[in-house]
Amino acid sequence: MTFKRLSEYFRELEENTSRLKITEILAGLFKEASEEEIDKICYLSLGRLLPQYEGLEFQIAEKTMIKAIAKAFGLETERVLRRYKEVGDLGEVGEEYKIQNLFGDLREKKDKGELRVLRVYERLMEIAKESGEGSVERKIDKMATLLQDIDSLSVRYVVRIPLGKLRMGFSEMTILDSLSWMVKGDKTLRTKFEGAFNVLANIGEIAKMVKRDGGVRQVEPKIGTPVVPALCQRLGSAEEILEKLGKMAVEPKYDGTRLQVHFRIKNHEPRTEGGEVKIFTRNLENVTHMFPDIVEALEKEINVHEAIFDGEGVGIDPKTGRYLPFQETIKRKRKHGIGEKAKEIPFKYFVFDILFYNGESLIKEPFEKRRKILEKIIKKGGSTIVPSPQIVIESAEELRGYHNEQIGKGLEGVVAKKWQAPYEPGRRGFKWVKLKQEETKKGGGLADTIDCVIMGTYRGRGKRASFGVGAFLVGIKKGENFVTVSKIGTGLTDEQFRELKVQSSKFKVKKQPKEFMVDKNLTPDVWVEPKIVVEIQADNITESPIHTAGLALRFPRLIRFRDDKSAEQITTQKELEDLYRLQYA
Repeated sequence: MTFKRLSEYFRELEENTSRLKITEILAGLFKEASEEEIDKICYLSLGRLLPQYEGLEFQIAEKTMIKAIAKAFGLETERVLRRYKEVGDLGEVGEEYKIQNLFGDLREKKDKGELRVLRVYERLMEIAKESGEGSVERKIDKMATLLQDIDSLSVRYVVRIPLGKLRMGFSEMTILDSLSWMVKGDKTLRTKFEGAFNVLANIGEIAKMVKRDGGVRQVEPKIGTPVVPALCQRLGSAEEILEKLGKMAVEPKYDGTRLQVHFRIKNHEPRTEGGEVKIFTRNLENVTHMFPDIVEALEKEINVHEAIFDGEGVGIDPKTGRYLPFQETIKRKRKHGIGEKAKEIPFKYFVFDILFYNGESLIKEPFEKRRKILEKIIKKGGSTIVPSPQIVIESAEELRGYHNEQIGKGLEGVVAKKWQAPYEPGRRGFKWVKLKQEETKKGGGLADTIDCVIMGTYRGRGKRASFGVGAFLVGIKKGENFVTVSKIGTGLTDEQFRELKVQSSKFKVKKQPKEFMVDKNLTPDVWVEPKIVVEIQADNITESPIHTAGLALRFPRLIRFRDDKSAEQITTQKELEDLYRLQYA
């Protein structure tokens, strides 16, 4: 397939808002693609070159792309910048100048528009991998040459992809729907494909498998490829949890950062010389280099050849030994000053599950068996890696008592886990249930906080005018779309208002994202891409004629920014409806 043809598909996807139509268009694209290129097309359609966990970033800022466009078409950078300010989309600016360039017969090449997808992909990969001294100039030169070599429509998308501005409005889940549509003409295979994706979180590899075999084989976890983490469900009382789970393990609910640790000793050599260690967040982001203390502890505190752990990392106050709040723990997630911060905020990694053990998958084994293996391979007396504390019970009274004990220790509550259940990657079934209490709660009926994305901001007045923002619109997930649940303008500290301005400025866009469902009476002054996740507490949930979720948060309050979560992991419409019903349980 030529990249020009792929760009025609991208244009069609960009112009459509119907989820079914987008699914059909993608199915047609995947049917036309070859087995060799379908994985690359999946990544490109998501604005990437590789799965997110590979951590490859273009490192191309808007200023760099402006210089590349100017160089490609013989323009002054100031002229490109002025046009960008008028249009608001560098992809459209590049496309416009390419058309003008062709009309002027400047640098027109015979292979214009005929570059294959794989060749453009290879050249983008070369640009992304440029590093070291002089790399910015080399990126500009290579990008400028690529823009000269492709047609005008392709320029639009080749410019957008490195900037993270592709704006297709779909995720891996729509791709899974489309792969099913390609094979069967409907979405009936989606559940099976999603199950495979949850174990092997590489959409390109799943697509290649479906293209080659017409379906997915049984996939197992493998070292180095993250598994989509299992998720908790909510219930309103200890009695309901007992009714759902029966015999259960109960563990403290830590207010830390979810980490999945993969490691292998190669040829029984020390891990520091011949081993492999990778650490992933709940977003499937590779953060191995951010946690050198965990990497070092694996050699000393674990007795196993290879394994995949699921657990929670919590910062510890070195003076008091007490657990630090999330806002402090998350400071360990950084790109610079890692060693110093590790000394300032030592870490304890509470391991609560094991998914893979010495070459064998454990995800289908009962939790009881997984726990026994876990306790066997973590050495006693370790200071960094420890099994999560746990009791096994069959009583609502015991559950409530242990929950209250954890609240007394300053923790969030407890997680109850069905004692004989398998590990279910990415699922929200009633295998894990949280019983949680928020310190900020003021007597409302909600059983939990709500994770939302910021969809837009409103200008401030008076004192807030100096912050640049006075309120913000938040939403939750409904399928592949986002629906509104609240406009929040109170309860923020001055520092939170300033952070809101900084965060929202990074992701502001001129047009309403097509996946946003917003009543015209709530249109914000500035639209924001669904990138910023916030945790919201509210007194209760009410029915709403104006919010597109049909429900709204009453007396909402910002608890914190959740940098450890993505838009794919926020509260869903169904979960909000469940919380609404729990108020009256």
